[in-house]
Amino acid sequence: MSDPAVRVDTTSQVPPYEQIRAQLAALIRTGRLAEGERLPTVRQLAADLGLAPGTVARAYRELEATELIRTRRGAGTRVAALPSEPHAHDADQLATLARDFTAAARALGADTEDILTAVRDALDPGPASSSATADSRQRSGWPQDGRGVSTSHRHEEQA
Repeated sequence: MSDPAVRVDTTSQVPPYEQIRAQLAALIRTGRLAEGERLPTVRQLAADLGLAPGTVARAYRELEATELIRTRRGAGTRVAALPSEPHAHDADQLATLARDFTAAARALGADTEDILTAVRDALDPGPASSSATADSRQRSGWPQDGRGVSTSHRHEEQA
């Protein structure tokens, strides 16, 4: 299995801290980041993503508030046990993410069927095919329990 990835798109309407929070929450809830797995430090993740440490710290605080991660001095930040109650999603946030994805896919030249196929493939629990995107991402991992979180930072060049 490839390393879980965190990406920030600075062209998105979704604030960077929310992109980080949502992606890490999804990785935790789907089991791609397991209970007890160590996350990178705030400073390390901020540096890897090219963001201010306060941005990552806010994402981590929100994840702690939902009890998905826990931070302990000397032990770092680790994935917590999943809460027993089911998680309700935010419909507005989901709609924003869908609009952002659709806009980015259309910018790549994808039509509606291509976009729907990509979403269906992403929802398929089978092995993920990351080879098409692996070369285009900046990747850094943290060696814990044989897995890590990789990062990339996307922005458009100013013309």
